[in-house]
Amino acid sequence: RALNPGFVSRMTRGRPWLRLKTASTLDGKTALANGASQWITGEAARADVQRLRARACAILTGSGTVLADNPRMNVRAFDIGRQPLRVVVDSALRTPADAAILPALVACHHAEPGARAALEQAGAEVVELPGADGRVDLTALFALLAQRGINELHVEAGAALNGALIKAGLVDEWVAYVAPMAVGDDARGLFSQPALSALADAVRFKFSDVRQIGSDLRLTLLPA
Repeated sequence: RALNPGFVSRMTRGRPWLRLKTASTLDGKTALANGASQWITGEAARADVQRLRARACAILTGSGTVLADNPRMNVRAFDIGRQPLRVVVDSALRTPADAAILPALVACHHAEPGARAALEQAGAEVVELPGADGRVDLTALFALLAQRGINELHVEAGAALNGALIKAGLVDEWVAYVAPMAVGDDARGLFSQPALSALADAVRFKFSDVRQIGSDLRLTLLPA
């Protein structure tokens, strides 16, 4: 089970093993208020992330990250003979047709014909998976990925999608890189979550591994 968490997850639960990767400061911030985030973590940590990407079957992000950073979300440090499937959660289909992440699977709540045609012409596959409140049905998306043989799903996303995954209990493993710096209250945080009135309502994790990677810490956590 430890060697093949994705396969076991897909066979027993009908969804991939979801590994959430975050990079933050000591005070839990991912970027300055103006969006600057390069680089919070050091070169060694970023190389370690490439290893995580390389073992994944698919890499998932949200449209907010695509619009803000225009990432490629691919494997560059290793020649593994393939690239993981790239997946974008994009409720309103805001992904530009010239986004660096394309070609990718783009999951939306509804697809306006013009935006859909532009993305498909750029090589994207657009799927409509309507959920509540105009959002993408994440459970349906992960079931679809499992049907396509995706065992391990690596997530690098922003606060909104991170928060939605945590709230839904869909995170199987959280790899948190923490840089030894603090940037203040106005910077962007890791998760968008409703305020709690009691600590008993907090989503809890347990540490499975803690180690230093270059000048940063890498915390590996599992749901408690």
